[in-house]
Amino acid sequence: MLDTAKTRWHPVAASYDLPFRHIFHAQLLGREFAVWRADDGYVNIWENRCLHRGVRLSIGINDGRELKCQYHGWRYSNRTAGCTYIPAHPADAPARTITNRTFASVERYGLVWTAEEPQGDVPEVTGLAEGDLLTLRGIPVNAPADVVVAALTGYRFQPNGRLEGRAADMSLKASDGFSVALTAREEGAETLAVFFVQPVDSNRSVIRGVLDSSPRGAERLTVLHHHNERLSKLREIVEREAQAAPQPAPLEPVIERVSPELAELPEMTAHGRKATIRVTVARKWMAADGIAAFELRPIKGLLPTFQPGAHIDVHMPNGLIRQYSITNGPGESDSYVIGVKLERESKGGSRCMHETLRAGDVLAISEPRNNFPLRRDAEKTIFVAGGIGATPLIAMAQALKNQSLDFAFHYFAQNQAQLAFPEKTALLGEALKPQLGLDPEGTEAKLKDILSGYRPGMHVYLCGPGPMLEAARRIAAEVGWPETAVHFEYFKNTNTIDDSSSFEVALARSCVTFKVPAGRTILDVMREVGIDMPSSCEQGACGTCLATVIEGEPDHQDVYLNDAERKSGTKIMTCVSRAKSARLVLDL
Repeated sequence: MLDTAKTRWHPVAASYDLPFRHIFHAQLLGREFAVWRADDGYVNIWENRCLHRGVRLSIGINDGRELKCQYHGWRYSNRTAGCTYIPAHPADAPARTITNRTFASVERYGLVWTAEEPQGDVPEVTGLAEGDLLTLRGIPVNAPADVVVAALTGYRFQPNGRLEGRAADMSLKASDGFSVALTAREEGAETLAVFFVQPVDSNRSVIRGVLDSSPRGAERLTVLHHHNERLSKLREIVEREAQAAPQPAPLEPVIERVSPELAELPEMTAHGRKATIRVTVARKWMAADGIAAFELRPIKGLLPTFQPGAHIDVHMPNGLIRQYSITNGPGESDSYVIGVKLERESKGGSRCMHETLRAGDVLAISEPRNNFPLRRDAEKTIFVAGGIGATPLIAMAQALKNQSLDFAFHYFAQNQAQLAFPEKTALLGEALKPQLGLDPEGTEAKLKDILSGYRPGMHVYLCGPGPMLEAARRIAAEVGWPETAVHFEYFKNTNTIDDSSSFEVALARSCVTFKVPAGRTILDVMREVGIDMPSSCEQGACGTCLATVIEGEPDHQDVYLNDAERKSGTKIMTCVSRAKSARLVLDL
């Protein structure tokens, strides 16, 4: 019976139990669920525990896009249940492995259905069609489901419109281990009532009833009162009988443990530039002058969780691979939205996206990576965006806006038509501050104005053309911003790469030593000897192939590390940087 119950769909809530910004505590076969409706209407059914310390998520906060645990503030994304933010590690993007267990959800007959191991579809009941139905109040019963079902076969009620009567003709239409369908007729009135019994535990159930029609006004309340009174009397009888019977042992659901290491540390998988996800271009439109937007939806299943600042590798039909930031706000997890600027001197990437790709086409993409994470603990956050560099910052600003945190969004462009994703930036309200038509001197003057007045607890995020970022970083240092409060992401590495040197590299953990000749990169040779190092842009801009230096002097040629990280000599971007010393020892 238990195995059958696990594969069968059961109602665990009524649709009216899930108003927006609310979390409903449900239970099925001994397992607790946190059930909540996101602002986009999606109904989430998750295991009712935070992955950090096991606190019930049903006592957390539903902000419409993410669920926040009340204990230590971990946040989880709509749909995927992936962790999006850990307050104790505000500068790190949580690993994709930190994902709560989710269960299927279907709304039908005014009820919310799920199953531990669902097979088939939610049962179809003859005579019970979606539409004008009346969902009764759930009646909890301290008795096993089969006992409750047996009692319901003898349930008597009056049809709608004849509630004052006492002798309705009752007929049993159908009955199985978890449901009963009954029809009441009297003087031309007829009502079909279907009762689904939710097996909460071995000795606890909930009766969830649905009527085939819903009267209006005062009569509706009278019908609800009629069934509530009669079902409550039925419960009293059933509970007395159940109490006299031997008590079954409580059901013990299997709770899958999450490794503490995975819950605290960044992900350590190695996967190179693989495209593991297939998506379809659901929509393509012009997000601004010269900027095409693409909405990418999964061919099947759900897309992996991402955090603000994340990017994906897009493997194009012409064989090129390019990186694009995800612009979605928190909880917008049914698709990825990216923006692509048409470059005048395109080598084929942006031109392919603009001219070749169409709605309905299929693309291969990587899982999201985030080497530009957003802190949500700043007293004030300043965003400085230049052109297409706004895309990761738009995602960040939406996250802060959703949490009512203080920020300003300075968007530099030549004119209004070049401001990308106006439908998203308009939601930022007064925090959006367009800076239009400025020449280099005017841009630098405005940056000085924006970055003046630093105080502890502030953070600034920069993304845009290289010259603008260099100016902003220099000005920030001049007016007193510490490097730890200045976060930046370049479009690309415009440095001239000198790959004329040759040197030796030893991988301490892999016990591998190899020679890197002129014209080859550390990353290339590592893969050649069987070390599959993660990478993305492979031009020293994104930070994916970052490695720790144990011994030797790096020759930095990237645009990812800040000045302090370069001077420390403890980090190296293996895709472009080299060695000034004859030998490097890396912690790989």
